[in-house]
This record gives sequence, C-alpha cells and structure tokens, in this order.
Amino acid sequence: MPDLFDKVGLIKYEFTGKPHFYQEGGVCGWHFIFFPKDLAKEIRNNHKHQEEGWGRMKAMVKIGGTEWKTSIWFDTKNDTFLLPVKAEIRRKEKIEIDKSVDVTVWV
Repeated sequence: MPDLFDKVGLIKYEFTGKPHFYQEGGVCGWHFIFFPKDLAKEIRNNHKHQEEGWGRMKAMVKIGGTEWKTSIWFDTKNDTFLLPVKAEIRRKEKIEIDKSVDVTVWV
C-alpha cells in the first residue's frame, strides 16, 4: 500500500535522532529532536522557499505508529532544524530523553 503522504507530492526524509529537553528561565520546557546537519542542509536547499516566519516549515511526521501534522523550525544557533515533540506523542510512543528514535518527515 503506497504512503498517503507520498501521494500529495511531499518529499520523504528519514533519520534517527535523540529527543532533548530545553528549558529557559525555569518556566516551561520543550522537547525536541535535532535533525542531522547534513539532512537539514539538504532540506533547506530544497525547500527554503516554503519557510515561513522564524524559519518555520510545515511538515508531516511519523515516529513509531504515530503520524501528525506539525512544523519544524530552523535553528540558526545550531544550524539545523528542530522537531518539537508534544507530550501526547511522547507518551503514546514511549519516547525518552536521549534515547534514539526513528523519524520520518515529509515536507
């Protein structure tokens, strides 16, 4: 059975990454996965025209059996994209900080 996302003309990228927790000012935190820099460069070269404010790019993502619509963000400080991962996804897929997960992204 073909991938539904591939039917709509999106390009599929795959990588393995480790979730990180970022907290600033002790108020709240974000869980995210860094893209490998070579992959981020490829995506940016192919899709920069799709970036919106602050380097945001709409994407479809799959981790484990969970697929969702989200945005990835280009982080100029780290020269790569960041994938935010909501608590609902982390619970459902039993995602833990610093433990590798396989990620599929369509942009």
